[in-house]
Amino acid sequence: MHGTRRLGLGAGRDGLMHVPAAVAPDTPAPLLIMLHGAGASASNVMPLVTDAADTHAVLVAAPDARGSTWDIIQHGYGPDVGFLDRMLDRIFDAYAIDPARIAIAGFSDGASYALSLGLGNGALFSDILALSPGFAAPSRTEERPRIFIAHGREDPVLPFARCGDRIAAALIQSGYDVAYRPFSGGHIVPAEIVAMAFARFMS
Repeated sequence: MHGTRRLGLGAGRDGLMHVPAAVAPDTPAPLLIMLHGAGASASNVMPLVTDAADTHAVLVAAPDARGSTWDIIQHGYGPDVGFLDRMLDRIFDAYAIDPARIAIAGFSDGASYALSLGLGNGALFSDILALSPGFAAPSRTEERPRIFIAHGREDPVLPFARCGDRIAAALIQSGYDVAYRPFSGGHIVPAEIVAMAFARFMS
């Protein structure tokens, strides 16, 4: 079934799944995991990416954090990792997924979590798309996923120089393949940045 619907992994905080009309049931499709910012939910971030997902025929899963933000930001890896594992098991059972094109993405705290999980699980994630991240704190690193980072130069929430700019420089210095896109603006996700991120993922 095409369109956007609940993940269906339980009552309360759950998440959303978006299936573009162009996704064929038996043809392996790219998968994007999209993580929301602090105090938000899947319903806040899914609309940011559905148009690009439809254009590129990319499945999108947007889980809700178990609390107000992701576990590592509050107390360390735990319940959110467990929920993500359950979600991925369900998706891999229900859809044909291209194993070479699985990305983890996020905005704000979700971008920090995407970087942290993506760097530690490079065998699973081919790409990390980090939109206005605050930090990266992987418990380990694995392989070398490609990384897209965008950050607004006038961001009043997660300052540009201390966050996105510093993170991009450190990852480039460490030898990662980083596409870095600073932009004029604040703590936002411009449509053109989303288009760039998807183009990078699908290249």
